[in-house]
Amino acid sequence: MRLGELERAVMNELWARPEGALASDLVSVLPSGPAHTTVLTILDRLVRKGLVTRVKEGRAHRYSALQTKDVHVAEVMHEAFAGARDRESALSHFLDSVSADDVAALRRVLDALDDPGAGAGERSK
Repeated sequence: MRLGELERAVMNELWARPEGALASDLVSVLPSGPAHTTVLTILDRLVRKGLVTRVKEGRAHRYSALQTKDVHVAEVMHEAFAGARDRESALSHFLDSVSADDVAALRRVLDALDDPGAGAGERSK
């Protein structure tokens, strides 16, 4: 699920705070200094999208990410490739734009998937 700019900024703050955050905590650290009500609206959207949980804390709510950033990025990548007409071409274009270090990391992950005893990753279908 792709995120808008402010949604992404809020998620980045929540990923950086395992204990979660109140909306008031986020207002002061987000770029462009959005209004408190704007942050609440974004948090509500993220709750409805299933990315964030909300727990009552006094008169406010504490918000926490429901998945790690790595899991979210993997889901976004999967959605992008699933929507491609020609997955091989899409993957080729993607790999043309990544660094040599990223290609090496991808090779290590693929090698680990080919070696069932390595246990370095799980393939989901």
